[in-house]
Amino acid sequence: MKTELMRRLGHPNLGLGLGLRMPHAQHILENRPRVDWFEVISENFMDSKGRPRHVLDQIAEQYPIVMHGVSLSIGSTDPLDHEYLKKLKALAAEVNAVWVSDHLCWTGVAGRNSHDLLPIPLTEESLQHVVERIRVVQDVMERAFVFENPSSYVGFTGSTMSEWEFLSRMTEASGCGLLLDVNNVYVSARNHDFDPEEYIRSVPHDRVVQFHLAGHTDCTTHLIDTHDHPVIGAVWELYRLAHELTGGVSTLLEWDANIQPFEELHREVLKAKKYLRQEGVVGAVADWRDEIGRDADDESNLKGAQGDGPVAPHPLHLSSVEVQ
Repeated sequence: MKTELMRRLGHPNLGLGLGLRMPHAQHILENRPRVDWFEVISENFMDSKGRPRHVLDQIAEQYPIVMHGVSLSIGSTDPLDHEYLKKLKALAAEVNAVWVSDHLCWTGVAGRNSHDLLPIPLTEESLQHVVERIRVVQDVMERAFVFENPSSYVGFTGSTMSEWEFLSRMTEASGCGLLLDVNNVYVSARNHDFDPEEYIRSVPHDRVVQFHLAGHTDCTTHLIDTHDHPVIGAVWELYRLAHELTGGVSTLLEWDANIQPFEELHREVLKAKKYLRQEGVVGAVADWRDEIGRDADDESNLKGAQGDGPVAPHPLHLSSVEVQ
């Protein structure tokens, strides 16, 4: 494997991670489970000075932390919120975030937040607008930012390019990284009738910093990215392809509703390694963590997860418009 495939934008392959959810916090602190890293929703901690932040600080002392936001609104026509960026930068410094990500979308306009990740028109004008805003964000944050492909349910008839072309040109022009959400590719492909393999093959593989995996809800006429089910076989197949093409990058399981005991979520993300072993694929491993090679059986002796209060809501990757 080529060395350049092992690090993207200077970031190592962290291995297999989970989203940090507060119902699991006590279990993590008491048992220190063998998870490689955790991803946190940025907005859940930017203004928190109570127990959630105390828990995050403790976990950040033991595990690598990646921050994932839902409110940057990079595609909006509203001015960038510099107060938000100031808080985001401060949190990243305080928890030593390995990288910071958000979504290629807009979340509001005229100062109002929809709390949805809404699609943008895929046009030359939109591309220039987004690239210029990414450059500002990166200058303020003093780091390369990472953007995720969101799932979508509606599109714009005026779009002039595919999403994978937009992402390729956006990363090249701005220098940002890509969080490739494999489940979102599958969901959007079903909803918009395109080939998900073409999408995976066409994105800039050298810019992919991270993968997301998740479950979704099949409504027959369309799919919704609900993050409350196990990953399906077709998404695992796309993940295998993405892993081969990129050489392997940090992989995270998202599970944001109907949250299961910690051991169940850990077993689900560990399927990634077992699946890739079956396919004969070996990924890059970060040499600064002990060892990523851990089987699901390692979790069999862990105690049950202990809830300690409600988790802050995570806006789902869906529009309020229902596709018929």
